[in-house]
Amino acid sequence: MTLVAGIDSSTQSCKIVIRDAATGRLVRQGSAPHPNGTEIDPSEWERALHLAIAQVGGIDDVAAVSIGGQQHGAVCLDENGEVVRPALLWNDTRSAQAASLVGELGEKAWVNATGSVPVASFTVTKLRWIAEHEPHNAKRIAAVCLPHDWLTWKLRGSNDLADLVTDRSDASGTGYFDPVSNEYNRDLLTRALGHDALLPTVLGPSDGVSWGSRVLGPGCGDNAGAALGVDSGDDIVVSLGTSGTAFVRSDVCARDVSGSVAGFADATGAFLPLVCTLNAARVLDGVAGMLGVNHRTLSELALSARPGADGLVLVPYLSGERTPNLPHATGGLLGMTNDNMTPANIARAGIEGMLCGLADALDALVAQGARLTRVRLVGGAAASEAVRVIAASIFGVPVAVPNPGEYVADGAARQAAWALTGQRPTWPLDAPLQTYEAAITPQVRERYAEARTHWLAQASSTPS
Repeated sequence: MTLVAGIDSSTQSCKIVIRDAATGRLVRQGSAPHPNGTEIDPSEWERALHLAIAQVGGIDDVAAVSIGGQQHGAVCLDENGEVVRPALLWNDTRSAQAASLVGELGEKAWVNATGSVPVASFTVTKLRWIAEHEPHNAKRIAAVCLPHDWLTWKLRGSNDLADLVTDRSDASGTGYFDPVSNEYNRDLLTRALGHDALLPTVLGPSDGVSWGSRVLGPGCGDNAGAALGVDSGDDIVVSLGTSGTAFVRSDVCARDVSGSVAGFADATGAFLPLVCTLNAARVLDGVAGMLGVNHRTLSELALSARPGADGLVLVPYLSGERTPNLPHATGGLLGMTNDNMTPANIARAGIEGMLCGLADALDALVAQGARLTRVRLVGGAAASEAVRVIAASIFGVPVAVPNPGEYVADGAARQAAWALTGQRPTWPLDAPLQTYEAAITPQVRERYAEARTHWLAQASSTPS
């Protein structure tokens, strides 16, 4: 039996799955946590990677490995390959100050050049922030890569910056790569950082690099990995992890001048129009903490309340927001009365608020040509029964939920098998999809839209 390994180096942890290259059967899996924060010493990722590998008894019996990872993080290296400063992660909103980059060229020019309008999450804005606030560090930067690029390089055991590799899906989230021409735009890199730098070689979806007698796949961004891992086909995928994302495979690159839809690439050679919100599973963590309950009880409470939570609405911008681009926004619980301030309504409002934000993301994808007939729901928060049922009522289409699993790592494992054999795997999912349908509740989204508009108007008029 030939084995392959897929790794997911996410914001929260490092996960590894080992599967049979021929059938996709799960053989073993493990994980190790990452520290919290919005910037991190990349050596923490390497430490967690080796802990996860040790937990599965090593990978000496594995023929190919591929690493998926959180997108956008800026890993900056000097000419000797040493890390210049802790990596700024996608959720570090300090780089919102670098929005001047967009104004310098205009939204249309950025979309034409890269498929996306940069926001605080993108690597290019991280580099501008470093150039403006840490010019001594900026001058030392000889190479820039992404989290999964750096981990692949470290696993490979190379000290040569020229050995850095990446893939289209992750490169397309930097803000200086064109997923149509598959070329870097070094003028944009120089505009942000102040000088040129070495960038990883972009590999094709089935390309690999030698690793002794084994193969290392090109890796992928986490959302592209999840799409590959759940074999999403034409379904729109909504992922409810630390961030909330909605994305779909497409044959054409998105060109959304509003900036709502990012024109990313996928891990198969096509494109992955994507909308990202900063507030997903952690909204439920916050509501559960406020109520002093666990997530199972939170789900039960929410399902015991009526749709609309008797007028209670949560605007879920608890970590600022990326779509819409409001990095300094805060959340609010609106419509409170003596009658509706119950634990059940608060639980329901928390879930509805989170999902209404993702429903807006679906609308943005549809405006770019996507067909909304079914949503495939993944991520940690998708384990909640209330989330599944309420999602079907708010999205207005059936919601299909795969068996809980490590979808990004699974996608990386599929990619590893592809790089090893030259054939894209056709593995079945570990279990049939569970499908949820519910009566559509348009009044919930209408009330959410009204409350959000009111909240943002009130917040913008309040002196800071």
